[in-house]
Amino acid sequence: MPAFIPSPDRGVWHLGPLPIRAYALCIIAGIVVAVWWGERRFAARGGRPGTVVDVAVFAVPFGLVGGRLYHVATDWKTYFGPGGSPIDALKIWQGGLGIWGAIALGAVGAWIGCRRRGVPLPFFADAVAPGIVVAQAIGRLGNYFNQELYGGPTDMPWGLEIYNRVDPVTGLSDPLGGVALDLTPIAVVQPTFLYELLWNLLVAVVIVWADRRFRLGHGRVFGLYVAGYTLGRFFIELMRTDPATTVFGGVRINVVVSAVVFLAAVAYVAIVRGPRETLTGPAAPDPEDSGPTGAAPGPARDADVGGDAPSDAAGADDAGKVRGGSRDAGA
Repeated sequence: MPAFIPSPDRGVWHLGPLPIRAYALCIIAGIVVAVWWGERRFAARGGRPGTVVDVAVFAVPFGLVGGRLYHVATDWKTYFGPGGSPIDALKIWQGGLGIWGAIALGAVGAWIGCRRRGVPLPFFADAVAPGIVVAQAIGRLGNYFNQELYGGPTDMPWGLEIYNRVDPVTGLSDPLGGVALDLTPIAVVQPTFLYELLWNLLVAVVIVWADRRFRLGHGRVFGLYVAGYTLGRFFIELMRTDPATTVFGGVRINVVVSAVVFLAAVAYVAIVRGPRETLTGPAAPDPEDSGPTGAAPGPARDADVGGDAPSDAAGADDAGKVRGGSRDAGA
C-alpha cells in the first residue's frame, strides 16, 4: 500500500476552557512573517523603520473582515439558506477567509495607513508583496489541520488521508472541533491545500528574483504577485471538490474570479512603466521622534540589503517624497 499523507487527528486543543485552534495560529504566524519581511524590504528601499507595522494596524483587521465578507457572500447558502445558521457567519475561527476580499479590503486599510504615514501605496505594496504570498502559504497549513480545501479521490502516494472526527464526549460528528478516534481513513484525496502552499512559495521566489533582475516599481511587484497567484489558483480551484458557489452553468466562482484578476494584473504589469522609485527620506515621522525644536530627523539613506548606501544621500528630496531611481534593494 502507498504511504499516504496522514491528516492531523484534530485541529483544536484545549487549555482548560480555552480552545487553541491551529487555523488561527497559522493565520497569526503568516501575518507575523509578512510584516517582518515587509519591514526589511521597506527599510531597504529607504523607508522609515516601523512603517509597515503601523500600516498593518489598519491593513490586517480590514483584510480579515474583507476575507470573511467575501467567503460569506460567495457561500451565503451555508449561512442564510435552508438549514443555515446566520450567526455562524461570524465564526471566523471555523475557517473561511476569501483571499480576494482580504486583499481588496486590506488594500483599503493599507491606503489609510499609508496616507497617515505619507507613503505612496504602490511603493508600500511592492515592499510587502512577497511576504503576503508567503503568509498565504502558511495560512494553508490551517486548512490542513481543518481537513478542508481538498480535491477528489486519488491513489497517488501524496494523497491526503481524511478521518472521521467526532466529539469525544457525545460521539457526534464534528469535522472542525472534533477528534479522530479511529485513524482509518474514510477517503484519500488530492491535497489541493498543499499544491497551493507550494505554488505560493514558488511565486514568492519568482517575484523576488524578478524584482532584483528588472528593478520593478510602481506597484509592479505586487501586480506580478497577483498574476502569479491567480494563475496557480485557477488550475488548483478546478481540482477542488468541496461545495462552492457556481456560475455559468456549474463553474466555480473562484475560477472565474481568478481568470479576471489574472488578466487585470497582467495588463497592469505590462502597461505601467517607469524606473523604480526611491523613498528619499523618512515618511511622516512621529512627533515623539522629533528633536527638541520639533524638527524631524535627517532623511534615511536608501541602501541595498547587504550593499552600500548611494552617495547622493545628501541631495535627497524632502522627507517622505518618492522619486524615480535605479538603485534599490530587491529583498
